[in-house]
Amino acid sequence: MKRIGILTSGGDAPGMNAAVRAVARKAMAEGLEAYGINYGFAGLVAGDIHKLESADLDGVIEQGGTLLYSARYPEFAQVEGQLKGIEQLKKFGIDALVVVGGDGSYHGALRLTEHGYNTIGLPGTIDNDIPFTDFTIGFDTAVNTDVEALDRIHDTAHSHDRTFVVEVMGRGAGDVAMWAGVSAGADAIVIPEQDWDMETIANKIKYNRANGHRSNIVVLAEGVMGAAEFVEKLSEYGDFDARANTIGHMQRGGRPTAKDRVMASKMGAYAVELLLAGKGGVAVGIQNNQLVNHSILDLFDSKHESELSLTKLNDEISFN
Repeated sequence: MKRIGILTSGGDAPGMNAAVRAVARKAMAEGLEAYGINYGFAGLVAGDIHKLESADLDGVIEQGGTLLYSARYPEFAQVEGQLKGIEQLKKFGIDALVVVGGDGSYHGALRLTEHGYNTIGLPGTIDNDIPFTDFTIGFDTAVNTDVEALDRIHDTAHSHDRTFVVEVMGRGAGDVAMWAGVSAGADAIVIPEQDWDMETIANKIKYNRANGHRSNIVVLAEGVMGAAEFVEKLSEYGDFDARANTIGHMQRGGRPTAKDRVMASKMGAYAVELLLAGKGGVAVGIQNNQLVNHSILDLFDSKHESELSLTKLNDEISFN
């Protein structure tokens, strides 16, 4: 093996640059060449590929986004798209590939491995919804971004005796909502993995106000419903002077935290070690603070286990 390719795919996540940097520089340290592929699988098929030099990676570890850019490319699910990508890999002499992204990116990684190109998947998504890893690259930064926003919202909520419903990212997983909600002292956390009842939440807010609290914060995962719709339904149970707020895509941007930088660096270097050992079709993760790898096929048959006890903890420390 002489050349390793790197691409980032799907939604961007803070820390992707740290992962790209680690893969490329670890490859160089092992006497290999590293090639960056712009715009994910779309760029692979189009041949938007360039050799990475060590100097290209100066000053990127602290940057959000991805220096390789990203795009969604559903056409890569088709064999025709995969074969075009392989043609480009052969053209540039790339022997193996590291893909940083979410579960959709892992499907592409598996297909390439099945075609004879060992490919490793790194979990790059703020949603923290990938099985076989305790944390994904970008999750910690997104949570810290949300906590800062929630702290600011709490200031104005307290000043005006208001209730705020704050929508955070997480279509199918409530990890961002749970971690941000507990960290910011939210009064309620609503996530797609757990049953919830609007009347119960309304009664909690009323109880809170009756006991001298001036404001309330409800953290809502986007996979449940939008914040505006939630406020409308909440108003059916009382006049809470509620406001809807959506933090949105700022959760994907900004300088990655130290945790995301270190975790991405560890995973990136480990991916190169796996490729040098001839492994492909596996996803890298961190479990119990240890680097692990699992078959991507097994990942598709599994589900990320969220720490759902956090919502119970939040209930216990928010309303007593």
